[in-house]
Amino acid sequence: MVSNCANPGCGKPLHYLREGRIYIFDASSGVGDPGEKRQRCLEHYWLCGSCAETLMLVQDAQGLVRVLPKPAAIRETDERLPAFGSMLAS
Repeated sequence: MVSNCANPGCGKPLHYLREGRIYIFDASSGVGDPGEKRQRCLEHYWLCGSCAETLMLVQDAQGLVRVLPKPAAIRETDERLPAFGSMLAS
């Protein structure tokens, strides 16, 4: 269960989903036996509103989740999109 901001430098506790951004990553183990159904394991992460403005989470090829600075192009796009809560209020 997500309880704090995923940014190790922040750690703000999660009380409401009104702000910030939820990330879901596939944390399933590697390749199983041929013909065996692979069991999926999804992990949830949250960045608080302050951190989500300038940071993002990515999963690398080894499956590690990292906090990285958000590229300027993505920040500009995010500023033009309405907040999730405001979409629900419409």
